[in-house]
Amino acid sequence: MRLLDMPPSGLTRLTRPALLEGIRLSEGRLVVAETVVHAPPLVDGVSNAELAAAFGADILLLNCYDCTRPAIAGLPEGTGQTCGDLKALVGRPVGVNLEPSDRVPPGRRATPENAARAVEQGADFICLTGNPHTMVTNESILEALRRIRQAVGDRAVLIAGRMHAAGVGLSDGRGLLTPEEAEAFVDAGADVLLVPAPGTVPGATVDGVRACVQAAHRKGALALSAIGTSQEGADEATIRQLALYAKMAGVDLHHLGDAGYFGVAVPENILAYCLAVKGRRHTYRRMAVSARR
Repeated sequence: MRLLDMPPSGLTRLTRPALLEGIRLSEGRLVVAETVVHAPPLVDGVSNAELAAAFGADILLLNCYDCTRPAIAGLPEGTGQTCGDLKALVGRPVGVNLEPSDRVPPGRRATPENAARAVEQGADFICLTGNPHTMVTNESILEALRRIRQAVGDRAVLIAGRMHAAGVGLSDGRGLLTPEEAEAFVDAGADVLLVPAPGTVPGATVDGVRACVQAAHRKGALALSAIGTSQEGADEATIRQLALYAKMAGVDLHHLGDAGYFGVAVPENILAYCLAVKGRRHTYRRMAVSARR
């Protein structure tokens, strides 16, 4: 069944194969919203992740989630603070970022131990990438990816790639990722290749990103375009343009970052992006459906 049509009761019980197949069958119409777990809620009384879900996001990605001390700002007092607890509230697949960098706290590093903890805490997927100034490279992601795939096996989907240069700078004429590097990520265990959305990172054209997406698809993997350049806080016309560029590049998933203000994309931009890639019918259903269905 395509994830686009799944009710919350189904979305919270997906195995890795079912999650991947549900994404594939949705044909590029799924939106992933990222939020910073320690950021104060944009609206009092509700977490930023819940807010993103309410504006149409199909999948939630938690940034700065510490696997050794899980906490999500805005969750109800007296409840758990793990990604699994959030998943039960919103009825969406939930994943976490881990970073192969010693510039982040130990609980956020891309280690087999943290990956195993995240899965035990309810994560459906793990995204190996780098926040600004972490100096994460494709090589460090590749190394972590191999070890984490061994650690989690078939228990979680693995996403790997970079949304921006993460402090190491852009390579001359090569961008963040080449088709050859995309294939290496898949060979190392990535289920989903992460690429910058066309029009975000300098030099990220539709054709260039599409070449990497096609390389991943040839290997049987999926692809996720990411807006990790604070353009999730741009005007709605820009958001719609980026959405259609990503569609042209052939991605299976569309990501909006967490820097609309701080901690979550501008909610209206999540809605605008959803409308651009999946229309009113699917957007309004996702916004309205009860987590108890």
